[in-house]
Amino acid sequence: MNVIVIGLSHHTSPVELRERFAFPDAQIPEALAQLRKAGLADEAVILSTCNRVEIYAATPLEPARAFAELKQFLRSARAVEDAVGDEIYALGEPQSLRHLFKVASGMDSMVLGETEILGQIKAAYVLAHTHKHTGAKLNKAFQRAFNAAKHIRTHTSIQRGSVSVASVAVELAEKIFSALADRNVLVIGAGDTSEKVARALVSRGAKNIVIASRTLDRAEALAKEFNGRAVPFDDWAGELTKIDIAISSTSAPHHILDAASVEKLMKLRKHRPLLLIDIAVPRDIAPDVNFIENVYLYNIDDLQAIADGYMKQRQEEMAACEKIIEEKVKPLLKNVPPEEGSGLPVRVGC
Repeated sequence: MNVIVIGLSHHTSPVELRERFAFPDAQIPEALAQLRKAGLADEAVILSTCNRVEIYAATPLEPARAFAELKQFLRSARAVEDAVGDEIYALGEPQSLRHLFKVASGMDSMVLGETEILGQIKAAYVLAHTHKHTGAKLNKAFQRAFNAAKHIRTHTSIQRGSVSVASVAVELAEKIFSALADRNVLVIGAGDTSEKVARALVSRGAKNIVIASRTLDRAEALAKEFNGRAVPFDDWAGELTKIDIAISSTSAPHHILDAASVEKLMKLRKHRPLLLIDIAVPRDIAPDVNFIENVYLYNIDDLQAIADGYMKQRQEEMAACEKIIEEKVKPLLKNVPPEEGSGLPVRVGC
């Protein structure tokens, strides 16, 4: 039984496509059950983040057939009927295992070396494991990947500088407003990423943090920590006339803010600059909002430009990280010559 990976990420597709394939957490257990019931895999994990959607499967099927059927399953599960080509990649062993290790270690992330992905992939694994969709093969692979990520974090400098979407978003805010001390911030959604962005803003001097979440208790807890205030989720729009920066990361399946609403808002604001950072996938804010004067809208892909600035200073650490991964992944492979796994994972056509 081989471990294979199919999926799409920021390397192969824009946010416009990734958001169409994104899985809400609540739908993942059922999707895994359907995948296994269809005989496509004995074990499976679905990872769905703002930058990637991937299926990790331990399957008895011949690789080419598994790639084709899992690709079709992914399209059907997310109701994507139009043609999708090279955006969806497929990896078989040993590349699939090395890819898992690199994803967990932040080596395949938009921000090279970022730390958020480890928590996200752990959560994806726990969700699948809790619903009994993993077994000996994936349990061992994921546990070793987590161990490799910890080893890389401890023994290399791959995480030097800004290492998360949150820190990149804050640097963007500083570039637009110069200083954050007198800026009012609205955080829409109180998930982990939103919390990290708010925490990073506060560390750079931002004050008057307002948290809006569907779970008011969660919003109140965060607001207390940041010396801010919480508002019911249904009331967040009323805060937009007062704030300078809004960070949105909800699980809404549709836009919660469109151009018509922002046009009205800007008149009430007397056209004061407004920074909107949309880190949700699917996106919370309609893209045409960016055409409104004095409104600066950035989505998850826009943060790539800032992330690229950190790439060069970390490239020198890549060789050390690759060596660690080769050692950590070796016990999972059978009859694979060491030189066959060198370099980045290659894409297998499907």
